[in-house]
Amino acid sequence: MSADRTNRARRVLDIEVRALAALRDRLDASFTRALDLLLACRGKIVVTGIGKAGVVGRKIAATLASTGSSAVFLHAAEGSHGDAGTLARGDVVLAISYSGETEVLQLLPVIRRFEVPLIAMTGSATSSLARAADVMLDVSVTDEGCPLGLAPMASTTTMIALGDALAASLVEERGFTAEDFALLHPGGALGRKLVRVDDLMHRGDEMPVVVETASLKDVLVEMTTKRLGITAVVDAAGGLVGIVTDGDLRRGLERAADIRTLTARDLMTRTPKTIAGSAIGGQALALMERHKITALVVLEDGSRKPLGVIHLHDLLRAGIV
Repeated sequence: MSADRTNRARRVLDIEVRALAALRDRLDASFTRALDLLLACRGKIVVTGIGKAGVVGRKIAATLASTGSSAVFLHAAEGSHGDAGTLARGDVVLAISYSGETEVLQLLPVIRRFEVPLIAMTGSATSSLARAADVMLDVSVTDEGCPLGLAPMASTTTMIALGDALAASLVEERGFTAEDFALLHPGGALGRKLVRVDDLMHRGDEMPVVVETASLKDVLVEMTTKRLGITAVVDAAGGLVGIVTDGDLRRGLERAADIRTLTARDLMTRTPKTIAGSAIGGQALALMERHKITALVVLEDGSRKPLGVIHLHDLLRAGIV
């Protein structure tokens, strides 16, 4: 019985794997034209569908919106009862219907009136939707995988995968970055990991910093007052030349013949690990873990000027660790 169940499950998965492989192999200039339309969109990407295709459409619209595209979902049936007001000139419509003969067609008059480009994601190249579209994306499958031959399975898998391919391509072509992604995901574990370093660091009067000629006493006072276990060391021009850590202090005191003559320059580590303020918290954590340290000097992008210091405890408080 157990073997029968796993074999049935494998059969469905095999069917879907084959459907995805076939989809990959038939990607052609139509995909490129669809991508060009989406890149040229100056309004919204309006994704529409009904039934299972509508559920897929909601997912695709959500993925597009979370990766930098202005995208919304329009339920095809509701669209013919007032919600078509969502559409405006400058938009692009991505209509999803395996048969190409669903209520999505009721939106065609509005699409044409606003002269909105139409991308059809369908399994029938001869359908009404495909014929009306500016670009048709073929998501046809030879077998759905449903034992009854009724429920869409492989076809919805290909729809989702093709939507992901469009979203991923848009991310790369628009130069959408992890920092951009962070702005759109301020909540939850993902958002916490993507918060920027310069939003967490100690800056201004909270930043421990001394000049390289500072005395041992000045270094100790700065480190004790700021309580981060390190201090940045800068030259006369304000550029970072090193850091002094608790370990540096101990080692310096051990080897000094006369501690009264020690300066920050004598004590400091000259090649400290640093990070840019525009980096994300997850990158700071990875750098600390890799080098087994608990603090980083934050530099102004493209320069050696220290902007602040970020400590492991800052990442802990932010929920990144």
